[in-house]
Amino acid sequence: MVRSLALIVALALAPVPVAAQDMLIIAHRGASAERPEHTLAAYELAIDQGVDYIEPDLVSTKDLVLVSRHENELSGTTDVASREEFEDRRRDKTIDGQKVAGWFAEDFTLAELRTLRVKERIPGLRPANARFDGLYQVPTLAEIVTLVRAKEAATGRRIGLYPELKHPNFLLQNEGIDMVDLLLRELQTLGITPADPVFIQSFEIAPLQRLKQRGDGFKLVQLVLPVGGPADEPAMRYADMVTPTGLADVAKYADGVGANILMILGADGTPTSLVADAKAAGLPVHAWTVRPENEFLPAALRTGDDPKARGCGDVQLAAMLKDAGVAGVFSDGPLKGRSCP
Repeated sequence: MVRSLALIVALALAPVPVAAQDMLIIAHRGASAERPEHTLAAYELAIDQGVDYIEPDLVSTKDLVLVSRHENELSGTTDVASREEFEDRRRDKTIDGQKVAGWFAEDFTLAELRTLRVKERIPGLRPANARFDGLYQVPTLAEIVTLVRAKEAATGRRIGLYPELKHPNFLLQNEGIDMVDLLLRELQTLGITPADPVFIQSFEIAPLQRLKQRGDGFKLVQLVLPVGGPADEPAMRYADMVTPTGLADVAKYADGVGANILMILGADGTPTSLVADAKAAGLPVHAWTVRPENEFLPAALRTGDDPKARGCGDVQLAAMLKDAGVAGVFSDGPLKGRSCP
């Protein structure tokens, strides 16, 4: 135990170079440590900070338009709960085995959804973001792509898209909304092909398998958690999926694995076998999520006792993940161009 603590402290205090020059930096919901998540402002700021990819989580409206929200339930990130005209839209739904009460994107047309305004999801930890409450709308995937193309034209560099299909099994079985078909149709309409820098990710298995079977050629990423299993395969555990045998099965339909940091680094900061096992199966690993606030960092990388405080812990954590061999990292804040003394 003493040796473990000493190792973490040594890693925390060691000089850290500019983060991850050869590791993909994926803006987790945009620059979500600096602007309310999943807004055009968050995506644009992340692009300006030099990220390689932006990550829009995708849900569907009632009229089958793909929009970006981390969850299909809207009250955590919009002002819908305060809108009297939508009071009767409140529902109780069971999503992936969990009962959820609130207002859901699939019960709103795009026109209705556009009347809402976005708010910060965790204002207690990110009070500066709350200053932007009420300024932004929920963006569509088409608007996000328009932004990306405008920024590519302005900067002369490619900017990747890393969409996640949210709750596709629930939406298909309970709402009759096929997220796979919607996404492929939208990408085609937008002129996006597998030659473009695109990863499609999901915590579920069947959507990725369907995408693979369709033969469109987009790169696919299986997301995994330290606990539980895919919502569309109740008998399967993520823990089994990241064994060498499980990863060999994942490699039959996916091109990479997106894993929680706790599955990649042990409590003492040393790598687990996940990255090596995944590489043996031909799967690069992308780690999620590096966040700048103390609340989300290992104790040895925190600055003081304030959970809202920031230091260089996120850059140090990214460097540790790079040393562990990950090919990319999801981050709430800028990593490129930053270094710690």
